[in-house]
Amino acid sequence: MNVIETKLSGVKILEPKVFGDHRGYFMESYNKNIFEELGLNFDFIQDNQSLSAPVGTLRGLHFQLNPKAQTKVVRCVTGAIYDVAVDIRSGSPTYGQWVGVILSEHNKRQLLVPKGFAHGFCTLVPDTTVAYKVDEYYSPEHDGGILWNDPELGIDWPATNPILSDKDTKHPTLSAATNLNFVFEK
Repeated sequence: MNVIETKLSGVKILEPKVFGDHRGYFMESYNKNIFEELGLNFDFIQDNQSLSAPVGTLRGLHFQLNPKAQTKVVRCVTGAIYDVAVDIRSGSPTYGQWVGVILSEHNKRQLLVPKGFAHGFCTLVPDTTVAYKVDEYYSPEHDGGILWNDPELGIDWPATNPILSDKDTKHPTLSAATNLNFVFEK
């Protein structure tokens, strides 16, 4: 597995080895031993999957607060997404900065989004399926979010009028979020 560092410490692009032939391909999207050899020591306990039918469906920006914060490994099973991670760790030199990566069924890339980052994605093609592993169970009382179009973040989303859940239209901006409990650790 190839690991590509991003400008945000801890956020990594993962490129699994893909073995293809005339029938199609095979790849290991996750192998605990390989992850540990790469220094990615997470105890993933749940797999999640979503289908977004229309192009321009935007889900995010989501996170779970401590002590139920989640590390995610996100991949696109079918279709394509623009996947975004935003640093929301107080005291971080990259606080409020973001990275965006295209994940698709064709490039097979995955994005590692550690605790302390908000995460969201926007679909680029119809009928897109996204799967992601997490290292903590969903906890509604720790669920949080940042407004997808927070002007201070300036995320360059591929949709100007995305399809959103009601919940995602009501998140605060990063500067107005009062409940964040993530602290940057050197």
